[in-house]
Amino acid sequence: MANVAVIGAQWGDEGKGKVVDWLASRAELVIRFQGGHNAGHTLVVGNQTYKLSLLPSGLVRGKIGVIGNGVVVDPEALLAEIARVREQGLEVTPATLRIAENATLILPLHAALDRAREAARGERKIGTTGRGIGPAYEDKVARRAIRACDLAEPATLSDKLDELLLHHNALLRGFGADIFEKSAVLDWLLGLAPRILPFVEPVWERLDEARRAGRRMLFEGAQAVMLDVDHGTYPFVTSSNTVAANAACGAGVGPGAVGFVLGIAKAYCTRVGAGPFPTELHDETGRLLGERGHEFGTVTGRRRRCGWFDAALVRQAVKVGGIDGLALTKLDVLDGLDELRICIGYDIGGETFRHLPAAPGAQKAARPIYETVEGWSESTRGARSWAELPAQAIKYIRRIEELVEAPVTLLSTSPERDDTILMRDPFQD
Repeated sequence: MANVAVIGAQWGDEGKGKVVDWLASRAELVIRFQGGHNAGHTLVVGNQTYKLSLLPSGLVRGKIGVIGNGVVVDPEALLAEIARVREQGLEVTPATLRIAENATLILPLHAALDRAREAARGERKIGTTGRGIGPAYEDKVARRAIRACDLAEPATLSDKLDELLLHHNALLRGFGADIFEKSAVLDWLLGLAPRILPFVEPVWERLDEARRAGRRMLFEGAQAVMLDVDHGTYPFVTSSNTVAANAACGAGVGPGAVGFVLGIAKAYCTRVGAGPFPTELHDETGRLLGERGHEFGTVTGRRRRCGWFDAALVRQAVKVGGIDGLALTKLDVLDGLDELRICIGYDIGGETFRHLPAAPGAQKAARPIYETVEGWSESTRGARSWAELPAQAIKYIRRIEELVEAPVTLLSTSPERDDTILMRDPFQD
């Protein structure tokens, strides 16, 4: 049977948590392959609502969760999240959660630098969560990162901290921020080590064994293609590659193991934080979408900006993200609207584009070219079969498929796990 990778096809917050949870019931391992605790997935299971940031969603279904080497891990945040879900009755132990030994750790100095930089940007803020994700990825690339395996070697930690603090304290002084003492950081890390190390292993071996045994694996992405550090709306992006190609590198498997790529997109569009958003609505319709969709970030708590579905953007995500099929979520939020709009391209300085260019000036100047379609008065909420959908809703979905050049293989009609319509099983060969 095929494996599946789930990625966002817009700017994140598309409802990946529900879809991953729905798919995880038939997977044996669920692997996070990039991002940090700036990502958030909300899972509604019966009368319990789980808000996860670092933990793979499959843990809620009793599956083995793996945090891959492509993830940057704040050990304190991870332990706090484990404690929180344990209070909800979820079992998280070294038997159910594994962490790649070569995963980079986020330290308090990373968050301090993240916040100092963002404050210094003033009106040009990027909109980071201030949790240290970007600086941790920088250290990884610069070959000075503290990794999970280093917690087992106090001498290695001590030597690495000399270089790390030389770099970060110089930057923090430049921003007028407090610096960090080596002894305090070292004591903090050594104090966490006994609680983190039982979860640590060379996870690539576990995943290779699973692949050879034909065990189903679900690769869980964070954020979305338009926040990819290479392919997104740079510099208003995250600090990792969010496309499916990174599932292999960020988990420690060959590209052939990734399998079917399922892209998640809302039936409209949202974005948190700063950055270009061509279809953003500042009117009553935008407010209505936000209220109906309960558009508040799981991690940030910030209200999401709302707009019409951007087919040009999602088509771009399909191409660069390697998406084989779409899961369209929150269709019910559009119920009762007389007409809907779909962005089919952009007008930039009088020239028409079918994609969003990479240049920041062009992105800011992009004006959506809309196609108007008829809405529907009937309710789609809770629909569990194609036959239960209004004719105009089906036409809307079919038009999206044509414009993004990818099939809608799964449809979500409410936050409830079972309110899902499956057109093609992504786990099917």
